Amino acid sequence: MAMFFYEFMQRAFAAATLIGVMAPILGVLLILRRQSLLADTLSHVSLVGVALGLLVGVDPTWTTLLVVVLAALLIEGIASLFKGYTEVSIAILMAGGLALALFMMSFQSGQTTVSINQFLFGSIVAISENQLWVLLVLTVVVVSAYVLFRRPLFVLIFDPDTAHTAGLPVKLMSTIFTVITGAVISVMLPIAGALLVSAIIVLPSALALRVSKTFTTVFIVGIITSLVGMYIGLIGSYQLGTPPGATITLTLVALFSLTVLIQAIKKRLRKKDIVTDKTSLLEK
Repeated sequence: MAMFFYEFMQRAFAAATLIGVMAPILGVLLILRRQSLLADTLSHVSLVGVALGLLVGVDPTWTTLLVVVLAALLIEGIASLFKGYTEVSIAILMAGGLALALFMMSFQSGQTTVSINQFLFGSIVAISENQLWVLLVLTVVVVSAYVLFRRPLFVLIFDPDTAHTAGLPVKLMSTIFTVITGAVISVMLPIAGALLVSAIIVLPSALALRVSKTFTTVFIVGIITSLVGMYIGLIGSYQLGTPPGATITLTLVALFSLTVLIQAIKKRLRKKDIVTDKTSLLEK
C-alpha cells in the first residue's frame, strides 16, 4: 500500500506496535486491581504538566512526565489514608488535576491553547523519532518487568494480605506500578491524546478478560486485540482522513461490542439447546 512509503506512517505503525504490546499489560493489571480509572485520571492530570511546560517555555514532555510521576506518588499516598477505598484518591486527583490544568490554561495565549489541543487529541502520525525511541525503552521496561515479576504481581493483585505476609514490599510494588503507568501515559499523551489514551489502555484488556480463561492467555489476547485495533484504526484513518486516535478508539470499541454480541448470541443458543434437550427427554 502507498501509505507505507511515507516515513511518518512507518513511524506511526512502529509506535502502534509498541503501544499494542505495552498497553494491554498495564490495562489488565489496572482492571484486576480495580483501578481502570487510574489511566483516565493520570491522563487528565498530565494536562497540568502540558500547561506548565508551555507556560514556562519548557518541553511539555518532561514537565508532563514529572507531574504525572508526582501525581502517581500522591495517589498512592492518599490511598493509604483511605484503606479499602482506593477510588477516593483517584477521584480527588482527577478533579483537582483537571481544575488546576484549566486554571493554568487561562493564563496562556491563543497559540499556546492550540498546542494544548494537540496534547488533548494527539496524533500518532505526528510522532517524532525521539518519541519513538522513548516509547521503545518504556515498552522494554514494561515487558521485562512483567516477565520478571509476574508471580509476585499475581499474588499482589489477588491476595495482598498473603503478599504482605510473604514479605513482599506491597506498598513499594504498588507505587512502582503506578509510577510506570504514569510514565507510559505521559509518553502516549501526544500520540493518542489525553481524551483517548485510557481507552487504548483499557479496551483491549477488557475484551481479553471476557474471552480468556487463564492469566497468561489474557495478556496474549489483549496484545493481539490491541495490535489489530491499532492497525485497522491507522489504516482506516489514512483512507478516510479521520483523526487517528479517534479512529483507533472507535475500532477498539467496535471489537469489544462485537465480542460481547457474539458471546450473548452463543449464550442464548446454548440455553436454547439445553431447553430442546430437556423437551426431547420428556417426550421420550
